[in-house]
Amino acid sequence: MSAETTFRVDGVRLSGSLTDPVGDMPVVVFAHGSGSGRFSPRNRHVAGLLQDVGLGTLLFDLLAPDEEGDRRLVFDIPLLSARLCEVTMQLGDRARSIAYFGASTGAGAALHAAAEPDADVTAIVSRGGRPDLAGSRLSAVRAPTLLLVGSLDTTVIDLNRQAAELLECEHELVIVPGATHLFEEPGTLDAVADHARSWFVAHAHNP
Repeated sequence: MSAETTFRVDGVRLSGSLTDPVGDMPVVVFAHGSGSGRFSPRNRHVAGLLQDVGLGTLLFDLLAPDEEGDRRLVFDIPLLSARLCEVTMQLGDRARSIAYFGASTGAGAALHAAAEPDADVTAIVSRGGRPDLAGSRLSAVRAPTLLLVGSLDTTVIDLNRQAAELLECEHELVIVPGATHLFEEPGTLDAVADHARSWFVAHAHNP
């Protein structure tokens, strides 16, 4: 069962839905991109499939409702990263370990946050993400990183390939056949979830 929870970050109230993990499995924190949030059917579908293998999930919004219309904030990766780091810290005793699932600009924020010297993240999965937005910080990411991109999302494929060249941690780029940017085609989102949960489980106890 998921529980509604709130986080206070720099005076901003951020809402989320938290499902506890089974045993010592990680909590996968979702970092959404623009036009998406904790109520997104796609995110909830993926979260449910992650929960099926005992992973915990936290779906929360990086921006407050009155901020979501500001395109500058949507692409303010240092701001989104700082909020993700603060929420991760506030999870505290609810999670023995943390992993990140980022989409679109949220993937850039997740990688940016994972590059912090004190970041303790077991694994990262990017879905149709913009890892390139983490820039020079990519080389400092230590968590094993899986980049998932649709085969029809050609521009984002190129951006992910460029970002992969900068990653010095364990990483893999997987192209999902027949998928566009939002993975709306039949079966493509399930393929994302399959790849993601295999990656998270394989690295669940990553030191």
